[in-house]
Amino acid sequence: MMVTPRPVGTLLREWRQRRHRSQLDLALEADISTKHLSFVETGRSQPSREMVLHLSELLEIPLRERNAVLVAAGYAPTYPERAFDDPALAAARRAVDLVLTGHDPFPALAVDRHWNMIAANDATRRLMAGIDAAMLIPPMNVLRLSLHPDGLAAQIRNYPQWREHLLVRLRHQIQVTADPILAELAAELESYPMPAGATGETGSADEFGGVVVPLRLQTPAGVLSLFSTTTIFGTPVDVTLSELALEAFFPADAATAELLRRLAGGTGL
Repeated sequence: MMVTPRPVGTLLREWRQRRHRSQLDLALEADISTKHLSFVETGRSQPSREMVLHLSELLEIPLRERNAVLVAAGYAPTYPERAFDDPALAAARRAVDLVLTGHDPFPALAVDRHWNMIAANDATRRLMAGIDAAMLIPPMNVLRLSLHPDGLAAQIRNYPQWREHLLVRLRHQIQVTADPILAELAAELESYPMPAGATGETGSADEFGGVVVPLRLQTPAGVLSLFSTTTIFGTPVDVTLSELALEAFFPADAATAELLRRLAGGTGL
């Protein structure tokens, strides 16, 4: 099937509207006239490569989509995309391994733009030990793993709260990236039934002033209460690295910290 390429002006207009910016606002920041920007968006003026990159930067268009805008304008892509095991990314892989390993005995993992697990530390693998083997077949999507009835769902004490937290994050990511695969994933996750026995437990968010949502995970050794942080690479110029995120979980209380240390020593279960 032939797909008609979309004009560069249409793409730039859609990204401007997605960012809720007016032509006047963007034109002022780009130091061009509103008339010129209007001509670019309607196809009456062909933007230079430098102008495409400039507008893409101001609109915070993700690197993958910036390449698409460049191609639509008739220019070659600027940002390379390499597989994570490419030799050129060896330094980045070492950095990821260092962060994940150093975070033990607390869980940490690396995910790609679609939340597929790229790497994980031993603590993460210990928490996945009782999950249905069919859920662990690569590519392993961590959002699906968290909310699917055959995944961690039945073990999450505050499942409704955690589910909503993940879906809010995912919806925000969809708004920022306009990624159709993420939109399909969100629809799938929203269709999952509530696990049997799920309660309205809300975890210990009050301990953090309501600014983070804890994950309360039931294990044979007791309940783990965790909160997460996200780390991304600063100013990446590679598509793969720009889409890589490290999710690190920290104990929300002393009992969880002690239990995770026991699990790491093989004495928790």
